[in-house]
Amino acid sequence: MSAQDCLELGYVARAHGLRGEVAVRSFDPASETLGTVERVWLRLRSGEEREYALETFRPANKEDLVFFEGVASRTAAEALVGAKVFVYREDLEPPEEGEFFQGDLVGLNAVDEQGASLGTVEEVWATGEVPNLVIRAKGRPELVVPFADEFVPAVDVPAGRIVIRPPEYLEADGPPEESGDGG
Repeated sequence: MSAQDCLELGYVARAHGLRGEVAVRSFDPASETLGTVERVWLRLRSGEEREYALETFRPANKEDLVFFEGVASRTAAEALVGAKVFVYREDLEPPEEGEFFQGDLVGLNAVDEQGASLGTVEEVWATGEVPNLVIRAKGRPELVVPFADEFVPAVDVPAGRIVIRPPEYLEADGPPEESGDGG
């Protein structure tokens, strides 16, 4: 499996019940993706990777409850806890023009409108109406930016680049050319 073949959806949060059902927590709580696919790819904590067919799916409060084919006991389900859950791109409808899979944003080089590097998109938090991009760079404070046109004027996934217009409140010191004037 390559990064181009799959998208990370979430992780196995816990075993549920005694017959092998697991709770999968998606990075996007509103995602219905797991209910539309027939198979997933799991990367276990040990690094081992396996494909599983989904036998059943049911949405729950903050996670989805699924039975994977061949996982028939609580012990087998507990062995999957912490595994990353991936879905195959070929099993998904492609995003519309101007839309993106959240997983495609992770790893993009974030730059400001002048092209200066701000870091790398390390995570996408889906905690409100719009996802938030978490951008990190060594020696800099973490930058959290709403994924909205006002703050993200351009995304170029094939080039591995995203243009960020950080919110004003995150630029307390202002850009270098504005400092010292005061007025």
